[in-house]
Amino acid sequence: QVQLVESGGGLVQAGGSLRLSCAGSARTFSSYAMGWFRQAPGKEREFVAAISRSGGATYYADSVKGRFTISRGYALNAVFLQMNSLKPEDTALYYCAAGRSFTTAPTYDYWGQGTQVTVSS
Repeated sequence: QVQLVESGGGLVQAGGSLRLSCAGSARTFSSYAMGWFRQAPGKEREFVAAISRSGGATYYADSVKGRFTISRGYALNAVFLQMNSLKPEDTALYYCAAGRSFTTAPTYDYWGQGTQVTVSS
């Protein structure tokens, strides 16, 4: 079982930056691929970014490519999402996920509770 806890969300003006963190409980954290997803009110959950177990490969949604960066902190059992040049349409509840498959699909095995990101115009 893997427990995930997100942090770092908040209210920011358009053009600003936030850094989301996701802390994992498992000693085998490094054996999981990690993903970030988001869900805005009235919309389906959508893929944002993913990183492989080794950290050597990443995927990004087209909507965030060039603005967001996903990374891993193995010593901290954590994964991060650096978000720059934020837009109002980035407003959503952001979820961290862990799974055996490195994928853009929401088929990860474990999910956090989410952290709210609100971008004002």
